[in-house]
Amino acid sequence: MKTIKYIIIAFVAVLLTACSDFFGTETPSVVSEETVYTRVALTEQAIAGIYEQFGLDRSYRNRLSCGYQGMNSDIEYNSKNSGKADYAIYNMKYEDGDLSHSSGKDPWSYLTTMIERANLVIQGIETYSDLEQIEFQYFLGEALTLRAFIYLEMIKFWGDVPARFHAMDANESIFSEKVDRNVIFEQLRVDLKRASELLPWSADCPGVAKNNTGRPSKSLALGLLARNNMMYAGYALRPDFIQRGGTAPYKVQLNTQDAALRKALYEEALNACAEIIKNDDSKLQTSFEKVFKDICTDNTTYSNSEFIWEMPFANGARGQFLNYNTVKSTDALKALKNNTSGSTNAVQMIVPTFVYDFEAGDKRRDVTIAPYTWVKDNASKTVSDEAKREALFPGTPASDNRLYQKEQKISGFYLNKFRIEWMARERNGNDDGINYPIIRYADILLMFAEAEIGGVTGDVPANTTGLTGQEQFDKIRTRAGLTSKPLNMENLMEERKFEFCGEYIRKYDLMRWGKLKESLTTTMSRIAELDQHTGEFTQTGDSIYFQYKQDNSLVYTGSGLNGYVMNNVWGLRKGEVGRPTGFDSNNGWVAKNIFESSSDGRYLKPTTYMLYYDEATIDSRHYWPIFKINLASSNGALWNDYGYPND
Repeated sequence: MKTIKYIIIAFVAVLLTACSDFFGTETPSVVSEETVYTRVALTEQAIAGIYEQFGLDRSYRNRLSCGYQGMNSDIEYNSKNSGKADYAIYNMKYEDGDLSHSSGKDPWSYLTTMIERANLVIQGIETYSDLEQIEFQYFLGEALTLRAFIYLEMIKFWGDVPARFHAMDANESIFSEKVDRNVIFEQLRVDLKRASELLPWSADCPGVAKNNTGRPSKSLALGLLARNNMMYAGYALRPDFIQRGGTAPYKVQLNTQDAALRKALYEEALNACAEIIKNDDSKLQTSFEKVFKDICTDNTTYSNSEFIWEMPFANGARGQFLNYNTVKSTDALKALKNNTSGSTNAVQMIVPTFVYDFEAGDKRRDVTIAPYTWVKDNASKTVSDEAKREALFPGTPASDNRLYQKEQKISGFYLNKFRIEWMARERNGNDDGINYPIIRYADILLMFAEAEIGGVTGDVPANTTGLTGQEQFDKIRTRAGLTSKPLNMENLMEERKFEFCGEYIRKYDLMRWGKLKESLTTTMSRIAELDQHTGEFTQTGDSIYFQYKQDNSLVYTGSGLNGYVMNNVWGLRKGEVGRPTGFDSNNGWVAKNIFESSSDGRYLKPTTYMLYYDEATIDSRHYWPIFKINLASSNGALWNDYGYPND
């Protein structure tokens, strides 16, 4: 037996030891490959060995789903002000210890381990399994799809990476050099088309995978094929040629100069999305808010969710997605519904200009953005006058505590798509176990629309699907409460901004459109105008005005407190300047300056508010370096590009 395969066989044996009562058999002391891949239950345990890596420390449990990747963009930024902010402000250090650890607990190690485990499963099924049996067809499609997802993640993080699409042989080197990412893109086209043929639609998946957003189906394979092709046909930071040692020139350029290939890629993406749309034509939820409530309430029923795939975490077990992607607060949260653990480690914040970009009536704004944090006190710092305080918070005596939403400064608005008060169970620690959302039906509709017009390069493909991009584009706008707009790249890029904020998509969209640096620098100029209320922000002011509405449904049972949410907020749209009609500080209104304080000055001043470290180096820092510890353990097979060190 090839020695490397004992890695996965040993893992299966450990799982079987823990589950022998469940299977009703004795655990064999030695499990052969043939034994594993001729039994449905054992093959599924081998698949579990791939998933297991998602939940480990410094993997998707936290680092890869909590602001270390995917930020900053023109709409979201990482709020950390320590060295961890370097991941987001394009100032990464290759010797960083937080994502580079001698124990092997780091993203590079986890992702490459997942690829090798997937390779072992694929090879084992192809060699020993009865592929006439639907379960083994499913497992093979699942392993191919998971491997493709992991490779797309590695390309997002590092650019060019090693390509290994077979299980390692005992006689071959375990060290692989980087290859041109186009080699990987091409293989993923093959793999994902094959996977889409092996995998059924979710309703027809076998066993616990049936109608389950936590397991792949045909829709995921087709959706990832579309994502692969949209990346492949677009722009990226890349070397002019692959050269060991990383001395080749690099720049933002198209992944392929072949216009015919780009057109073929768009056509393939168009057809893949069309298959999903025709099968899942009722999957777009009528309520934008419900999309995210479903994640928080652990709704994994595929037919009742907009998500095509969520990275699955056990309820309340390892997985800190909500902890890092919700509203920041401290012990006040102990009074919030469903919460017993106090503070959160929220890092995702909203770029201030984005707040003012939404069209009037867009239902997505207030689902996406929280201009507040939760506070539990007597609100004396909000309103010192007791009579006015009681008018502001009717039903609570001035001296009593209450749970309420306290306004934030303009630089401190949080992502609000994922909320503790929406959970179906109690949060009692950082590991909330909320699934990490990966791809949803709205993305399929907008990728279809983008592919139909030939993407950012304008290589328009033939459309024989019987569907139109304008119709899919309008579905998204209609759900948001908006009217139709012409489908073109400018409008599509804007629509994806409003639809996917906070979902770790925007930065990578900007990269594949060749717009990352331009977008970041333009946004910084806009922020300067917003700070001074000049240019396009002339009709904005320093203050917001609001009332409170009592809502005790958001209060933790037994706290004895009244709960209050901000209501009738005025001043967060262009044109909303000065006091609103009906404002009266004696009758339940409050005014707060959110742009400056007497002690801190302007919150958006250029010396303290920045989306990137240095404009000159943005385009050499799209990707992470291969970290020092990973270089050192590669036996010289790996190297850094983009000006990162190699010694």
